[in-house]
Formats: sequence, structure tokens, C-alpha cells
Amino acid sequence: MGTLRDLQYALQEKIEELRQRDALIDELELELDQKDELIQKLQNELDKYRSVIRPATQQVHKQSALQEQQRTKRQAISAEPTAFDIQDLNHVTLPFYPKSPQSKELIKEAILDNDFMKNLELSQIQEIVDCMYPVEYDKESCIIKEGDVGSLVYVMEGRTLLCVYFRVVYKGT
Repeated sequence: MGTLRDLQYALQEKIEELRQRDALIDELELELDQKDELIQKLQNELDKYRSVIRPATQQVHKQSALQEQQRTKRQAISAEPTAFDIQDLNHVTLPFYPKSPQSKELIKEAILDNDFMKNLELSQIQEIVDCMYPVEYDKESCIIKEGDVGSLVYVMEGRTLLCVYFRVVYKGT
């Protein structure tokens, strides 16, 4: 059996070896976290591209079927049942608010990041982008809180709040 000094030396070597392993584990955990973040970012990008490509590929496959029968496109997003004829929407003109290309891209990305709206057709997304307008609230105003029923969509651009109203109101209803 070794002397006390030999045992202390062996213990110090083992402690140093454990410190090196801990440092390696910390580095690997950091690298794993970074790769997880990259995977999540790439998954979000993939979802955006799929939401754009799916409607485009569906249109190519359905072109011959569309020529045989006329398809009615969705004209609005609504969680409420509608009791009106879709043809009544033909006379509705949507407002247009000019925006910078950066603002348009920001709004489009926000829509594509939204689980509910990311599957809209590209033309519908463009209509929403065009209809978004800036709004101002007082500094301490409560704009929206979780659980509220609403028909507005908000996107923050720096200190500017953009929104769009989703309910179409008809005269006589």
C-alpha cells in the first residue's frame, strides 16, 4: 500500500481529472444548447417555407380541377359561423396603408410565425399586410390581455404598434 503522500497525490490527480471532465461536459452542454437553438430557428424557417410552398404546389395540382369547377376562395378569417352569401364579399374593397418594405417584411414574418395564420394563402397574407395600419395608445394603456376575445391582430415594429381589424361589418346586420 502506498504512503499517505502517494495517496494524496493520486487523489489530486483524480480531482483534476474530474474538473477537466466537468469543464468538457459544460462545453458540450453549451454546444448542445446552441445546436438546439439553431434547430428551432431552422424549424421555424422550414415552417414558413412550407406554408408558402404548400399553397403553390396545391394550386399546380388543382389547376385542372379548378378549370372544371369554380372554387370559392376564403375572403376573411373568422372563428364565428357566417350566415351570409360569400358572393356578398365581391363589392368589399379593403383599405390600403402604405408601408416601407421593412415594415411589410416584419408583418409578413409575424403572420408566418403565428400558428393560426401561417397556413393562409400568400394573397391573403399580402392583403393583411396591406391593411395593417399604425395605432397609438397611451403609455400605461392595456392593449390586450390573455384570454380576451378580439378581432384585431397586432404587430410591434420598434415603438410603433400596427394592427388590422378582422371583422367585416355589413349594412343592415
